[in-house]
Amino acid sequence: MSVSVPPSAEPTLWELHRAVSQLREDLRGDLAHLAARLDQVVTQDVYRADQRATEQRIGAVETALAGLRGEHDQVAERTEQQRREDQAQAAATRRLVLSSFVAPLLLMVLQLWLVTQGSAR
Repeated sequence: MSVSVPPSAEPTLWELHRAVSQLREDLRGDLAHLAARLDQVVTQDVYRADQRATEQRIGAVETALAGLRGEHDQVAERTEQQRREDQAQAAATRRLVLSSFVAPLLLMVLQLWLVTQGSAR
């Protein structure tokens, strides 16, 4: 079954002109949209430069962090050393206080014992 197209089904020149004009307008809009999007795109050189700058900033932060970590370790070591020194000083003070009370007490007990031994004879 063959459908025949009547001669009046072909577009007129004016309709062709309108269709081409509409196509041209659509193309202009699409190109304008594409140009707007391309304004937001950067070149590979710019992107690589930005990546290098980012890597440099990250490297600087890592270096600073390593420095801070080293300083923290030094402070922690000094604090630990100071704690050990304070404990040693406290132990020495306890021994001094103990000996300053115990020694005279022992001497007094020894003298009392000697006096009681001497008077018993």
